[in-house]
Amino acid sequence: MTLARRWVPMPLMSLFLLAMWLLMNQTVAFAHILLGAALGLFLPWIMQSLIPDRARVRRPWVIVRLFFRVLIDIVKSNIAVARIVLGGKERASHSGFMYIPLELKDPYGLAVLSCIITSTPGTVWVEYDQENSRLLIHVLDLQDESVWLDSIKGRYESLLREIFES
Repeated sequence: MTLARRWVPMPLMSLFLLAMWLLMNQTVAFAHILLGAALGLFLPWIMQSLIPDRARVRRPWVIVRLFFRVLIDIVKSNIAVARIVLGGKERASHSGFMYIPLELKDPYGLAVLSCIITSTPGTVWVEYDQENSRLLIHVLDLQDESVWLDSIKGRYESLLREIFES
């Protein structure tokens, strides 16, 4: 990292903050230029520690398999949820919460898994316990926990581990 980049880690952000400061105050007085420049230099420098590292994709071709697997599961889940909702009282569904132990540790892999689970109708990512590596989900039609456990661990977690951790 060069000396200039160390002092001004995000030059465009610094210029943008200076410009926004001057626009919001509707003045170009010297004191406001100094204060805006100080904010433009200080805030990106502080925010630099909040920017996460880049995701490291180990096996990008596995993403295609995961994409089609998720697409098919979303379509199947849409049909299943429609049957539950439109089926009325003749089909009793049992919703509930369940814990799933995860081996996946990569934060980007966990973020993708949360998107997959939440975008699949009938399931919601509720909580992730980082200390115990346990995921809490809510399932609309929770008949057999082992089916959901096998589905998430076998269908999604295994591929996400190949993509992000292998």
